[in-house]
Amino acid sequence: MKNIIIGTAGHIDHGKTTLIKALSGKDTDRWEEEKKRGITIDLGFAYFDLPNGNRIGIIDVPGHEKFIKNMLAGVIGMDLVLLVIAADEGIMPQTQEHINILNLLGIKNGIVVLTKCDLVDSDWLELIKEDIKEELADTFLANSPMVEVSSTSGKGIKELVDVIQSMTSDTVNERDIYTIPRLPIDRAFTISGFGTVITGTLISGTIKKGDELEVYPIGKICKVRNIQVHNSDAETCFAGQRAAINLSNIKKTELYRGCVLAPVNSMKNTMMLDVKINLLKSSKRIVENRSRLHLYTGTSEVLCRIVLLDKENLTPGESCYAQLRLEEEIAVRRGDKFILRFYSPMETIGGGEIIEPVPNKKSRANDNLIESLKLKEKGSNTEVTENIIKENSSVLPSINELAKITAMSVEEINLNVLELEKEGKITVIRLKNDSYIWHKSYERDIETKILNFIGEFNKKNPYKVGIKKSEIKTKFFGKIKQNVFDEIVNNMISKDSISQSNDFLSIFGFEIKRDEKYNLIKGKIEKYVSSSEFNFVKLNDVIALDKDTMSVEDILISMIELGQIIKIADDTFTSDKIMNTAKSLLVDYLQKNNKISAAEYRDLLNTSRKSSITLLEYFDNAKITKRVENDRILNKLA
Repeated sequence: MKNIIIGTAGHIDHGKTTLIKALSGKDTDRWEEEKKRGITIDLGFAYFDLPNGNRIGIIDVPGHEKFIKNMLAGVIGMDLVLLVIAADEGIMPQTQEHINILNLLGIKNGIVVLTKCDLVDSDWLELIKEDIKEELADTFLANSPMVEVSSTSGKGIKELVDVIQSMTSDTVNERDIYTIPRLPIDRAFTISGFGTVITGTLISGTIKKGDELEVYPIGKICKVRNIQVHNSDAETCFAGQRAAINLSNIKKTELYRGCVLAPVNSMKNTMMLDVKINLLKSSKRIVENRSRLHLYTGTSEVLCRIVLLDKENLTPGESCYAQLRLEEEIAVRRGDKFILRFYSPMETIGGGEIIEPVPNKKSRANDNLIESLKLKEKGSNTEVTENIIKENSSVLPSINELAKITAMSVEEINLNVLELEKEGKITVIRLKNDSYIWHKSYERDIETKILNFIGEFNKKNPYKVGIKKSEIKTKFFGKIKQNVFDEIVNNMISKDSISQSNDFLSIFGFEIKRDEKYNLIKGKIEKYVSSSEFNFVKLNDVIALDKDTMSVEDILISMIELGQIIKIADDTFTSDKIMNTAKSLLVDYLQKNNKISAAEYRDLLNTSRKSSITLLEYFDNAKITKRVENDRILNKLA
């Protein structure tokens, strides 16, 4: 069974609400002011059953131009539109604006419903029908069926139902129920005994009772307590259905029209959108760069500035790529449609499609940028995923982050990533909790920069083992996690690009320069350290051994890395031979006597108490000994 939402559109007082009452038996004007004034102000909802058993949801949108923002909030969920035109008036200004909006939002299916046909004669009716066909010739409604009705007498209502059944069976496609669920909220209220209830049209996926979901952009996590579809309790609601959902852990006052209900961490809030915009031919406005406009997408309405990326200004009938910089956060998905209205006076000027929902800030007149936007606009999901990875490779986005950026499901992203990996376009770093991805082109570029950087360091510092690993992370990968960086280093090591010695990196094949100067300074260090025996030496004393203090320090560090010199404490050093002797004497003593004090160890080594304590603390940290009160014993873990 298909889940279909149909909606009305048309000028004020052309009979939209009366038509829905004739179809469903329900009055969609729910506010006292609407009944008092006889006009629809906000969205109205109803449903009716077709002869074949399918249940159709109906959205009644306001026709008055003052309430166009409410109309836009309703269009998001429509699969089929009923363009309502009163036979006694024909197409009016608001009818035309509604047609423009439906065109811009990509609505594909519609029926022209001529209402109030009982008020005109046949000649007038034929003239009106010809006029309507002419006006609709360049729209999606050009070849749509036209049905004549009188909602008050019921004439033509059965014929209209038959046409709706035919179109919903053969022409209208079902929405995707297998991707991430998204429900733009159009109403929120409180019911005594139940709490907060939201309503909206589920535009994709499936929502089940008990699901834990997040409300974007406010970031509030809540749980689905109950679901109603067409006033009946349900365990599940599907894409294409209007639903009322009872949520826990959220207050009505926290919600507003424009919020989106979706899985936790499935979307990412944004303050910018990359878009393709089409300006209406009928618009009287020229859009200049950085113009302030009203943006409508889903049920959201926000103010924005438009940055034109490939034009100086946009004239009626033209298209261009642009970046919309928003004044409030929203959450959307690639491919979502939008409408733009002029800031003041408020009139619809154009609309289009979101190409990138979470873009980087862009500057104008960049040929590579325009090519990238063209690819995102026309490319497959896999091509779009590749482009997003390429743009974000500097931070190595995870699978979950890519899903949030693109508003695709994790399953969709995984399939795209597997395909791109198979084609050799990306590198995937798989860790325990997530996978991290970067584009091969970026990987090659950054690896070349790293190799050049380390190579230059090795040339300038021939006596150093290499550059600290932390320096490479800070310079090239400041924003990524340590474990991801470690894997990048491991990958470069596996390619024989670089070598690692403890926490130092060098170009693969690099060796410390052991020239005459190196051997001379090394000899001085070894002699000085050995002569100190168990009293040890300080860094400043070692550096003072030669006038080339920088080389002395570099060679000392290289000797430490090679294990020839042991760093006992922050500023205390000895040789590996002396340390081995100190360790052997300590272990032999403990095997015979079970424990040793600092004073006893001092006497054993014939050194100072300070030196003996320094050594014992070193052996404690190395897990060779264990302190028990004022004595040391052998550590059983050693």
